[in-house]
Amino acid sequence: MFLKSLTLKGFKSFADTTVMQLEPGVTVVVGPNGSGKSNVVDAIAWVLGAQAPSSVRSQKMDDVIFAGTSKRPALGRAEVMLTIDNSAGLLPIEFTEVSVSRTLFRSGESEYAINGVQCRLLDVQDLLSDAGVGRQQHVIVSQGQIDAVLNARPEDRRAIIEEASGVLKHRKRKEKAERRLEGTEANLLRAQDLLREVRRQLRPLERQADSARRHGAIASELRTLQLYIAGREIYALRTRLDNSATGKVEGEANEKILRQKLASLDTAVMADEAELTARGESGTSDELVRVEQLLGRARGQVAVLAERRRSVERDRGQLMDAGVVASLEADVSTAHEELARVIAAIEESKVQELDLARDEAALVADKAQDAESASLAVRIAEDAFDAANASFMAAVAASSGDNARVETLRAAVAANSSSLGELANTAG
Repeated sequence: MFLKSLTLKGFKSFADTTVMQLEPGVTVVVGPNGSGKSNVVDAIAWVLGAQAPSSVRSQKMDDVIFAGTSKRPALGRAEVMLTIDNSAGLLPIEFTEVSVSRTLFRSGESEYAINGVQCRLLDVQDLLSDAGVGRQQHVIVSQGQIDAVLNARPEDRRAIIEEASGVLKHRKRKEKAERRLEGTEANLLRAQDLLREVRRQLRPLERQADSARRHGAIASELRTLQLYIAGREIYALRTRLDNSATGKVEGEANEKILRQKLASLDTAVMADEAELTARGESGTSDELVRVEQLLGRARGQVAVLAERRRSVERDRGQLMDAGVVASLEADVSTAHEELARVIAAIEESKVQELDLARDEAALVADKAQDAESASLAVRIAEDAFDAANASFMAAVAASSGDNARVETLRAAVAANSSSLGELANTAG
């Protein structure tokens, strides 16, 4: 394995792209002072991963970027690529030629690449350290470094020897593995704590899981039952709807038939009412005429009695004969008998009218052929009877008034008789 080529672009004094082809063996870079010999060594150290500006003889890391001259402007980045021949296979990579490159921008960002593939600084260090050419393995020995090694303390000298022999690489890997092991053990302890906590909560969670499974089964069964009940209800509602539709059609047909019957019954009732009115008016008129005649006779007799009473009062001082009083009492008795006959006639007429109304109602009911029509006919007959009864009650009230007047006259006659008796006793 040997350094095959070194490519610089924008690194320190190398503004243009500069490629140095190297051959196996010893290569010497010569030139006058200030020609950039040391910049070649700085470029190799820089591409191997140097992080301290002092390791490349700079105050700041971006000082490695070409700063420009009076004739050329400054560049924005520095790039160095190191090509190594890996024919012997010392580098752990499946390539016979390995190129490692580093690019630095003025913004401070750095990029590393292996064979053109961008990677991390750690990847570059791991690749080169396996071949013993890492930046900490003293592949570059600067001026005065040998004196520093000879004058170093035993501990520092041992570290330098370990770095040169490659033991430091394994020591660091060991330390890294130990740190990872400690982290793994800490993670294992946390995992064990979590495991204990989970085991502690496992039983309640199992009960909750069982409850959840039962709840799911019950919910599924409930939904099935609800769907079944809903289906039954829908079927029942559809059946009721069908029945309602059928009933509606039948009801409309029955309503049409009943309307026809009602029209015929109305016609029959109107005819019966006309006939009943004709018969009722004729019978009632005759009876009322007879009742009025009786009442007229009663009123006439009452008027006669009143006139005779006035005559008695005028001639009270002269009427000493008891025969006059007896005649008056006989007339009063006759008036009472006549009034009783009138009341009896009125009651008989009332009974006859009731029988007549019932007969008419029966006649209408026979013609109706329907319970509702018969009830309608009975109500019509009862209304007619109520009207006739009102007329009869008015007549009875009038006759009662006449009866009251007769009683008043009788009391007056009795008083006159008493007065006549007292006069007769006085005269005697």
